[in-house]
Amino acid sequence: MVKIGVLALQGAVREHIQSLEACGVEAIAIKHKEELNEIDGLILPGGESTTMRRLLDKYDFMDSLKKFAADGKPMFGTCAGLILLAKNLVGYNEPHIGVMDVTVERNSFGRQVDSFEADLAIRNVATSFPAVFIRAPHIVEAGENVEILAKHEGRIVAARDGQFLGCSFHPELTEDHRFTAYFVEMVKEAKEKTLV
Repeated sequence: MVKIGVLALQGAVREHIQSLEACGVEAIAIKHKEELNEIDGLILPGGESTTMRRLLDKYDFMDSLKKFAADGKPMFGTCAGLILLAKNLVGYNEPHIGVMDVTVERNSFGRQVDSFEADLAIRNVATSFPAVFIRAPHIVEAGENVEILAKHEGRIVAARDGQFLGCSFHPELTEDHRFTAYFVEMVKEAKEKTLV
């Protein structure tokens, strides 16, 4: 049985936990860095990336998150979470956690009022997935080993880089749990490898 955490500093934490539970796994709201030791995978939810970074620094999470990544544990960043994972950010010199080989641009689909839904084909997940975009970023560039999973109007909106998964939209805000289930499988596979 895998345990998956949701970083519970800001954002749609409860919805991610409900989505994970709908996929049949134990979900934990992570409020302290020590709790990272108890989980097999971590979701970094949407929210406001600047605020999230402030909270990560305030609660001394950064080094622990980087170690979590270095230990080979899967991480899934949605919306602002994708910004936290990215190695490069347009207009910024420094990344946040900086583990996923992508360049991300913030708010590239406009402001809150420009929020929208779109049906996406997500590779290995769904031919039609209801994606909710709220002040969404997008992936401008992906490294050569990054698998592009979905595009919207020519922009990359979902990708996987080994143990890291990122998307521009909010899969937790729908009743469709297939993308969460895809991450759950990533976590199960990673855990099996460490047990071998």
